[in-house]
Amino acid sequence: MSVKEKEKNKISEDNIIGDEHQIILYNDDFNTFDHVIQTLISVCDHTPVQAEQCTLIVHYKGKCSVKSGTLIDLKPRLKKMVDAKLSAEII
Repeated sequence: MSVKEKEKNKISEDNIIGDEHQIILYNDDFNTFDHVIQTLISVCDHTPVQAEQCTLIVHYKGKCSVKSGTLIDLKPRLKKMVDAKLSAEII
């Protein structure tokens, strides 16, 4: 394996296990505050206060980082959020 291949594999591993990713939640015109708050509590393990604060940030700023971690941790959480009809992505 060449040096470039080893470095590429290391970068790929870092993207999977590194703590450098975030779920970004975006504002929309159809979900209620209560629905977003309950989803953040159940999916992202937020406290009620934290979920409410994130919901207000999304409402007024248009987006908010709601969870950070590894891709292995974030992908199933993102799926649950999308299944709950929230607009979100991992960056």
